[in-house]
Amino acid sequence: AISFLRRIVPCRYYVYYWNKIIRRCLFSGEQRKALLVFDEMRRLGWVPDEYTYPFVFKACGDLSLLTTGVSVHALALVFGYAASNVFVGNAAIAMYGRCGEYSRAHQLFDEMLMLGVFDTVSWNSIISVYVQIGECKRAFQMFQEMVSYRDADLQADAVSLVNILPACASLRSKRSGKEIHGFAMRRGLVEDMFVGNAIVDMYSKCGFLNEAQHVFDRMEVKDVVSWNALVTGYAQFGRFDDALGFFRSMKENNIALNVVTWSAVISSYAQRGLGNEALDVFRDMIASGSRPNSVTLISVLSGCAAVGALAQGKETHCCAFKQFLNLIGNDPGDEMMVINGLIDMYAKCKNFRVARAVFDSIQTKHRSVVTWTVMIGGYAQHGDSSDALMLLSEMVSDKRRLMPNGFTISCALVACARLGALRLGKEIHGYALRRRYGEAMQFISNCLIDMYTKSGDVDGARAVFDGMKPKNVVSWTSMMTGYGLHGRADEVLQLFNLMTAAGLPVDGVTFVVVLYACSHSGMVDRGLDYFNNMEKDFGVVPEVEHYACMADLLGRAGRLDDAVDLIRDMPMEPNAVVWVALLSGCRLHGNVELAEHAARKLLELNFENDGLYTLLSNIYARARRWKDVARIRASMKHSGIRKRPGCSWVQGKKGTAAFYAGDRSHPMSKQIYDRLEELMRDIRIMGYVPETEFALHDVDEEEKGDLLAEHSEKLALAYGILTTAQGVPIRITKNLRVCGDCHTAMGYISRIVEHQVIVRDASRFHHFKDGECSCKGYW
Repeated sequence: AISFLRRIVPCRYYVYYWNKIIRRCLFSGEQRKALLVFDEMRRLGWVPDEYTYPFVFKACGDLSLLTTGVSVHALALVFGYAASNVFVGNAAIAMYGRCGEYSRAHQLFDEMLMLGVFDTVSWNSIISVYVQIGECKRAFQMFQEMVSYRDADLQADAVSLVNILPACASLRSKRSGKEIHGFAMRRGLVEDMFVGNAIVDMYSKCGFLNEAQHVFDRMEVKDVVSWNALVTGYAQFGRFDDALGFFRSMKENNIALNVVTWSAVISSYAQRGLGNEALDVFRDMIASGSRPNSVTLISVLSGCAAVGALAQGKETHCCAFKQFLNLIGNDPGDEMMVINGLIDMYAKCKNFRVARAVFDSIQTKHRSVVTWTVMIGGYAQHGDSSDALMLLSEMVSDKRRLMPNGFTISCALVACARLGALRLGKEIHGYALRRRYGEAMQFISNCLIDMYTKSGDVDGARAVFDGMKPKNVVSWTSMMTGYGLHGRADEVLQLFNLMTAAGLPVDGVTFVVVLYACSHSGMVDRGLDYFNNMEKDFGVVPEVEHYACMADLLGRAGRLDDAVDLIRDMPMEPNAVVWVALLSGCRLHGNVELAEHAARKLLELNFENDGLYTLLSNIYARARRWKDVARIRASMKHSGIRKRPGCSWVQGKKGTAAFYAGDRSHPMSKQIYDRLEELMRDIRIMGYVPETEFALHDVDEEEKGDLLAEHSEKLALAYGILTTAQGVPIRITKNLRVCGDCHTAMGYISRIVEHQVIVRDASRFHHFKDGECSCKGYW
């Protein structure tokens, strides 16, 4: 056809054929070819007409070629079109909107309005522009101006409603949406399938799912978009069973599933932590020939992370690379979201080498705050918290000058909490106060409470709690948890009473905190009372975690027979946590026979880790059953299970120092051991006798005493005394449960040094002062 047109003299009559060729290119998705045809037409001397420009403007808009679009608009002006021609003007408005030149779009619309050259499409185009840029209130104002305009020829149509309803959804404005819905009903437009879909989508995104369902049920004609609007709405607002039910109905009704449907269902499973189910649906999607988009891939990666499915995560990475990443024409924003999802997945699967490699592969200038936050959060929650804080320091350095958002700050506070890094936590607290994070401050404050309590400063946590306005349930629970960790059960119960008096809802998590506090403070009767009445008084049905707390409470109190009866009468199968609680009680009270029973139950549950073997080995060692100790160690070696070495770290003037048992690698090692020897000599004079049952080796008593003196927590304390100013608390963190002998020794040492000694172990805090410990023996 083009060859034919090249051979004839340009004339107005044959312009129709050029327009037809350009339109065909557009309909087949060949926008660039459409522009090349237009260039050829102009080069051969043909003059475009009013029907040519709309097609060319659409091609420019689809490709976001603003410069080309401006040139074509100038050409249209030269030939007397654009503002003076409603078809050309409407197309130019739409083009400028798609290219992001919203001010030019509005300027052109105003010119057409002044010239009286406009129609419904003109208004629809400018309203669509405002919706695109997120100016939804302005879009709604324009729609109201349009419907109130006194012109019989200007009537809002189905396209008008399809344009404005997403604005109502973005504003979460049910009132505005209902007004549009009523308008559609009065104009008889609600029967239009596209309008019906838009109404269902609006109600779904506003969270009014029953209304959405009602409109959907009344629609006579539906397509996959109609079904997707409800499926995604149910998934977005946590009604996952309804979402999956609709998905099954779509299959039963032979509705063609598209990428939106698959993505919504995969997201439903992933958000519930059902990663394997999410992966199964993803496989079905690939088998059906549907191609995933960024939302699909992010949901699949979330599912992989939920169940630690690293192998499947790697497969998804390959799929992302082949089908999405680095492909011409993809939205860079979508690509970055997928990359962030990959970093998050690898971090949650604890493959930090690859997570960091993906992070480092992004050019520094292209790393968004979200990308930094995902990497920092991965280190903070699943890896080395020190790396998280180093990365935060790099992020806010003068070289980067990126401002962390509320989530970044929260991740950094989690890292400080894990390390017990109180000093740095306080610095981050000050930074957050200076930056004023607005609505995010409630979430940040909850993290501050957690950081202060886990860093040993429960009073600092209470100061944050008291200064919060408003507080949510998480705030109350975090503060109660903090008091529980520090053995201050009276404050836990006091806060619980204040919380219920304020009318705040209590849930299963709240009662876990209350029962934990009672268990670790010896309040057996109070704990039993709360457990027995939680359903009757608060409507909270005891779950397996509550039974675990009660097994721990009874076991610590020496009521092992009652703990066994409780476990036997549980309405559900006891899990590993319940049997570990019983096993811990057996260790405290030396019941070897019951400990072996609990251990067998744990092995039946495939609960094999170093903690189980170590606990059982300790029980045998305290009973001096050395052959059984050797048998446990041989079993660990055969199974490839290695005992985690005990490590203690302490903050001093010269930074944080970490120690292992018998560690002599520190530069101050000689001074540390000399000071420790002095301390041990002084407390022996005071009456301290090494508790050699905690030296889990079959050697003589004197050698056991020497081994105990070199435990990591004692070395950390000696270093703390050497490097901490008089009167300043010494804060020690241990990765395992503190040794019983070290606990006794620290009580003595706290009587002869001018420091409060605060030790955080794997389960709680111990505050030593003047020979007393805050745990009062319940630990």
